[in-house]
Parts: sequence; structure tokens; C-alpha cells
Amino acid sequence: MKKYNIFGVLVMSISALTAQNQYDAARIAGTELNGTARFVGMGGAMGALGADISVMGTNPAGIAMFRSHNFSTSFGLNKNVTTSTFTGMKVSDDRTKASFDQIGFVYSNKIGNKTNLRYMNVGFNYHKAVNFNRQFTSKGGLGGSSLSWQMTDMLLGSGCDSKMYDNILDAKNPYTSESFYGIPYLATMGARTGLVDGGTDEQGFYLMGWNGDMGEYYSREEGGINQYDFNISFNVQDRFYVGLTLGVYDVKYNKYSSYSETLLDDVDADNGNFTLNNWFSTRGTGYDVKLGFIARPFEYSPFRIGFAIHTPVWYQLTDRYTSNLSTDIFAFENQYNENLSDYLNPDYVLDYHMRTPWKFNVNLGTTFSGILAVGAEYEYSDYSSINYSDYDGYEMNSINESMDKYLKGVHTLKLGMEAMLTPSFAFRAGYNYVTSSFEDGSARYIPNIESMKDKYMWFDETRTDPEYHNIKARNTLTLGIGYRGKIVYADLAYKYDFYKSDFYMFDDYKFSDDGLWVNSRNSSAAVDHNRHQVLFTIGCSF
Repeated sequence: MKKYNIFGVLVMSISALTAQNQYDAARIAGTELNGTARFVGMGGAMGALGADISVMGTNPAGIAMFRSHNFSTSFGLNKNVTTSTFTGMKVSDDRTKASFDQIGFVYSNKIGNKTNLRYMNVGFNYHKAVNFNRQFTSKGGLGGSSLSWQMTDMLLGSGCDSKMYDNILDAKNPYTSESFYGIPYLATMGARTGLVDGGTDEQGFYLMGWNGDMGEYYSREEGGINQYDFNISFNVQDRFYVGLTLGVYDVKYNKYSSYSETLLDDVDADNGNFTLNNWFSTRGTGYDVKLGFIARPFEYSPFRIGFAIHTPVWYQLTDRYTSNLSTDIFAFENQYNENLSDYLNPDYVLDYHMRTPWKFNVNLGTTFSGILAVGAEYEYSDYSSINYSDYDGYEMNSINESMDKYLKGVHTLKLGMEAMLTPSFAFRAGYNYVTSSFEDGSARYIPNIESMKDKYMWFDETRTDPEYHNIKARNTLTLGIGYRGKIVYADLAYKYDFYKSDFYMFDDYKFSDDGLWVNSRNSSAAVDHNRHQVLFTIGCSF
């Protein structure tokens, strides 16, 4: 057990408290390579090549290259595998689930052969923009670090004194009463279940946590972001192509997580355990507009260059979450159970608006003798510009500051090729590289000490799920084959995503004797993420 004296900390003021963080923002703003099997098989590098239904979500002008009506639908199988290594302990988890990934059509309207406007096409496409379905486990020795230390830090930062501590313990509902504004829910739960203990010595009132022995974490995520694109596009002289897409988004995200920890006393003897369970969900809708342009700069050359601009997605979202903390601390000879649903009836509910970044895309493509097609794309999106506002439209300044400080610009490179082995059969391959959206040092629980004159705490006040992943760059490899008949076509693709992350079960910051917050967070788990997807598309052109 360690002890923190409250002297010198009561001057702390609480500011910038929020229920959102950069990890929620990156999850909603992120996208994945998905769509038709042909599009995926070529790594999505088809913006300038066009003539695939999925390009209306990247470069809308590509739909103008259709010269006949088209319909397709796609479905597949996803397997997510995670391997976590924490303090020498290695554990793996996986989840396999079928998915319905795409359905769409293009209605091609020929205007004339000699008119400047040759085709005016309209189309619709649904695809799963993000798949959240995954399962994850991590565990290992804590070496004395403990989530109870973070709870203690939070109480200290909120200016909790002896009277406030006693009031927290005795209150009928310390979570919604104005008397406890600024006291983080997670810290309150810790105090009411014995994980944060208070007392008085010669220096005055103090708070203390426990020494952690082993920690084990499990999470299960479900849902996705569904994208519905409505497109209109124009073919001018078979050399210039312009397209506009209206995108509508539907967000469904559910997460259950459980963190268990065994505790030690001052002489490193077994002192019991606790388990923290969290349930979190996000629901909402959004919309954006995409504008694309493709040109063949040389009249008799198949080389094409394209540009696309995507406006931010304007989301209206609702979060719901609740938590349960049960403890069995031998030193207290008592068991405690704190269930937030007993106080929140039954969830904490937050309605808010979120604006994702602008996206800028440049794409190149060409064909060689009608046998080989190659494409390349570069996309940039500045995640630090993600913006939050409350339901009434007022800026949520604290979370917006964290976006600016801990998120950064994301660069995406896409490469792809298609080779016609015969007039009817094709082979495809692709590659994607996506840089990390997180700055080095990003953390979930952040005491901010940039201004010594105005010290303040910066963390989630109402959230009780302290864990997070600092995700690194993502690589994607794709392969595909395809058959083209006079009317019916079929495509098969395989996609392999792999990336790493540093996973933290919790953070811990100590208020040092010299008046500074010192980062002493527990070491991270090294996690390998692997996702395998098999995708099948059946369609017709007529």
C-alpha cells in the first residue's frame, strides 16, 4: 500500500473534464478497406481507374466510367486475432464472424456519342466502412502497480479532503449530486469499495491505494459503421469525369470489458482482489459530401489522374455506459459491490456532435494493352482537427484540446494491380499503408501541468473504463481473382491486415514532493493485431 498526503494538493482546480477522449474519436473517424471483392483485391487503388461500384466512396468521378447498368452484392468472413505480451506472459484471443459487406447498383444513362456530355450515371452503394467485431485478452504481473493508484490520483487531483472523503462514503448517490461535481466516477467507486483508503497522520489527511500483483483484462467489441452512398456522375468527351456523392453513416458500437486484479499488502502477502466490469455503447448517424474529378490529360493515352475531396462527416451521437466494481480486500474483512446502474437509471447517457477531419485524395491509374491495370492513391486526413460539441452546439473545449495535442495527420498509401490472365479471368493484388493517428505519449488519464500557475486535471470524469491502445501504423496485403461473363461476374478477395499497439490496462500519475505530476504508469503490453478477411462478390452488368 502507498500513501499520498493531501497537503499541497487542495489548491488544484478541476477543469476540462469530459466524457470523451482521443481513442473514441479515432475509432469513429477511422475507415477500413472494404467494398466489392474486386476493389479490395486491388487494395482500393481504383480511384482513377473507376468503373467499380465501390469507388463512389473514394473518388465519385469513377462511376462516370460505367457504360452499362451494374449491380453487385458482397459478403464474407472475418477473423480477428490478437496476441498480447505483458511482463513475459503471452496470451492470444480470436473471433470469427460472417459479415454482409456491400450491395449497390449503377444506372448508366447514355446521352450521345458526339455530344460533349456522353453519360450521366447515378448510383447507390452500401458497404461496411468499419467492422468493430473483435475480442482481446491481456494479463501479466503488475510489479506493485495498481489501478487503485490511479483512483487515488484522481481523488487527490479533485481536491478531496477528509470531509469530502467521508461524504463520498456516506452519500446515497455521489454520482449525480452537485455536491460531488468534479469527483471522477472511477475514483468514487474505488473509495466506496475500499480500493482507496483515507486516514490521518502527523502530516494531516492522506489517501492510499494498494500494491497490485496480477492484472487480467478482457474485452469484446461488436458492431460497425455502415456507409450509404448516393452518387451522380458525368462523362464529358470520354476524357473528363466529374462525380458527387452524398454519404450517410450509421454507427453501432458495443463494448464489454472486464479488468481483474489481485492485491498485495505491505509485506507482499495476498490481500484479496477486485473486478471492474464496464459496458459502453455508441449509436448515431452522420453525413458527408464527396467531390471527385478524373481526367485523361493525353487524348490517346489510357493514363488518368484523379482528385477527390471529402468533407468532414457530421455526426450526431449518443453514448451510454455503466459499470460495476466488486472488491474482496482481506484487510477489511468485507466484500463490496458498487453498481453504477443503481444510481444512473440505469446508464449514463451523453448526446453530442462530432465532426471528423477533411480528407484529400489524389489517385493515378492506367492500363497496358487492355491486359494490365495499375493504380495508386494517396490520402491525407488531419485527425487533430476532429471537433466535438454538445447537443446544443457549444464547443467541448477540453476534448478538442486533447484532439489537437494527441492526434495527428494520417497518411494513407494504396497500390493495386489487375492482370487479365484470359479474356474472362483476372488476377489482382494490392497493398495499403496507413500511418498511426496517435502522437507519441498519448494517454487516457492526463494530469496537465503545462501551466504551473494554473494546475488542472484533464481526464474523463464520468467514464470508468481506463484502458486504451496506442495503435501504430497499419499494413494491408490483398489478393484476388475474378471472372467476367457477358452478363454475370464473380470476384473473390483475401485481405490481411496487421499492425501493432501498446496496450495499457490503466494509467498512474503521482503527485511528487516538488509539486509536479510524474508519469509512473504501468508498463504496456505489446500487442500484435491480425485480421483475415475473405470476401465474395456476385454481380451482373447489362
